[in-house]
Amino acid sequence: MPDQQLDLNDYKRRIVDLYNRRSINYDHGKWRLQICHRLLEYSQISYQQHILDIGTGTGHLAIASAEIVGVGGRVVGVDISPQMLDVARSKVKALSLSNVELQLADAEAINYPANSFDRILCANTFPWIEDKQAALRTWYKFLKPGGLIAIHTPANTAYVGQVVLRSVLKRYGIKLDHSNRIGSIESCKQLFVNAGFEGIDIKTEQYGSYVSFDSVKAKWEELISFSFHSKSEEILSQLALIPLAEAKAKFEMELETLQTKKGIWDDLTTLYILGHKAEINKPV
Repeated sequence: MPDQQLDLNDYKRRIVDLYNRRSINYDHGKWRLQICHRLLEYSQISYQQHILDIGTGTGHLAIASAEIVGVGGRVVGVDISPQMLDVARSKVKALSLSNVELQLADAEAINYPANSFDRILCANTFPWIEDKQAALRTWYKFLKPGGLIAIHTPANTAYVGQVVLRSVLKRYGIKLDHSNRIGSIESCKQLFVNAGFEGIDIKTEQYGSYVSFDSVKAKWEELISFSFHSKSEEILSQLALIPLAEAKAKFEMELETLQTKKGIWDDLTTLYILGHKAEINKPV
């Protein structure tokens, strides 16, 4: 399905543009791959299972899952970015995998028969979901009884640059969402409970490190660009009016206060949220 046929609002079109641009070097570095491998480990995928990979991107999880479930299993990967999917399809083709289906689709508008999948995975995507409660309720229906959903999201304390930017913009009356766009661990858990999931287990892992002042300072343009991918039109209009040079100076001053002999601590607390569907279907 070509991109122009997806029924996307302005917020989601901005996300598509962002990830189309990022597709060129998205696979550089090991951190995202590490996240996917950890989520895969927690999800306990096995032979012949059917897997739905939400926000499959360049296909890390879909490909790794396909190699586990084998020819008797099936993996469906969906993503909103056609250029990210192009990268994924190239990798699937190179590996001659016949049990992977990649679909250009809005994860909040997908429709599969009830009880279709043994596992639903979602890495590096959940923060962007617009109506998280509704999405989880929909995905719950797709799971087979006894199935598992496994979602990765950064904690609301993650990424020092974003934390400082939120603090600076708050002085201008602009309230940005947290990095995970959810909030606390407890609020994460409540989302899954409200969607019908049981046995919620949230694994917390720390991937943080000390980084240099200059490296965080250099991310100003990237951080501001990400802020403009807010789903709130009110925030977008407010961002367009603030004196960016002045805000940047305040950003750098606040970073300086965080410096230590080792550098600036960049918190990368990561949450892996696991939830089960009851063995017997319950109405949601």
